[in-house]
Amino acid sequence: LFFPLSPPPPPHPHSSREHQLFENFVQTSTCKGTLQAFSILCRQLELDPLDYKNFYSSLKVAVSSWKVKALWTKLDKRAQHKVYSQNRACEGTRCLVIGGGPCGLRTAIELALLGCKVVVIEKRDTFSRNNVLHLWPFTIHDLKGLEAKKFYGKFCAGSIDHISIRQLQLMLLKVCLILGVEVHVNVEFVKLTEPPSEQTGPGWRAQINPPSHPVSDFDFDVVIGADGRRSTLEGFSRKEFRGKLAIAITANFVNRNTTAEAKVEEISGVAFIFNQKFFLELKEETGETRPKFLLFLSLCPRLNEHVF
Repeated sequence: LFFPLSPPPPPHPHSSREHQLFENFVQTSTCKGTLQAFSILCRQLELDPLDYKNFYSSLKVAVSSWKVKALWTKLDKRAQHKVYSQNRACEGTRCLVIGGGPCGLRTAIELALLGCKVVVIEKRDTFSRNNVLHLWPFTIHDLKGLEAKKFYGKFCAGSIDHISIRQLQLMLLKVCLILGVEVHVNVEFVKLTEPPSEQTGPGWRAQINPPSHPVSDFDFDVVIGADGRRSTLEGFSRKEFRGKLAIAITANFVNRNTTAEAKVEEISGVAFIFNQKFFLELKEETGETRPKFLLFLSLCPRLNEHVF
């Protein structure tokens, strides 16, 4: 007997358009392109990115394609951790993050999951640092929990346990925007403006360049300086941990994805703690535990660039 199958239900009239807008955002490869694609996404889907409490849930409803369900599932699972108290652990807290590097963006994600209103300012509008970072296992686990592979398909593929700073920033920036974090580029922090002693006027604010930017009117409860060792946030003691001084040479060249490149065995770096066998063999041959000068080659066939 033959039973004809019933036809599948017709697709939602706007589902393909919404999915394409979201994919355009996901696939962007620059900071400015990401922010522009996000702005178009919000405008076309009539979403308010300033409504940080409801933006993520509204975006999930608007973009419901099966291709993004894995992303929503991962982010939902992360948000369900007890420490976040269902997005209410720090509800109502307003936070300013200075610096849009990996540390600043990852901190912004954590604050958003805690329920904070988060604003990130970054004085540049480009992500240009191709330096390759070695990722600790717990860092890889953390980024996988944010569905990093959705934004960078080559993330930790096979034996690769490193990534360029630029790619890491792009991934984290996209997660920030999805979770309702405000990110403003070409905004430079100058100094803090203390509230009046009588507490009747505005709260803590930041003096910034350009002075007319809307962030200058943002009252915040928490400020986080994530703008590097030359931090512009005064009045706070800081400690920097560095290993012994050595000379290194780094050079980048474009990955042509040739057969010869694919055959080169990868190394993830030559830091002592990552490659103890390498340094033990070096000591046996030269008597030096940590040389003052070291030139090494790290070919990354599955990344966008190679690193010498």
